[in-house]
Amino acid sequence: MASTKRTLVMTRHPRVSRTYRLPLKKISAAQRAMGTKTATETIERALDLATFQRALVDGTAAMFGVKIASPDPDR
Repeated sequence: MASTKRTLVMTRHPRVSRTYRLPLKKISAAQRAMGTKTATETIERALDLATFQRALVDGTAAMFGVKIASPDPDR
């Protein structure tokens, strides 16, 4: 039986070094929830999910012509 392992093709973007002070408990909880191995991978995936959420909301609003309230009150 052939392997059905999936591979993710990602576009590589230039990397920059940044320092953030984030709660370790929050990073650890996100790592468990996402199944990621490193804090960097966790943060990258969270950023991808945030931008994907915005694209979904914008696309849904455009498709149905309705305004969807952001879960972020500052937006």
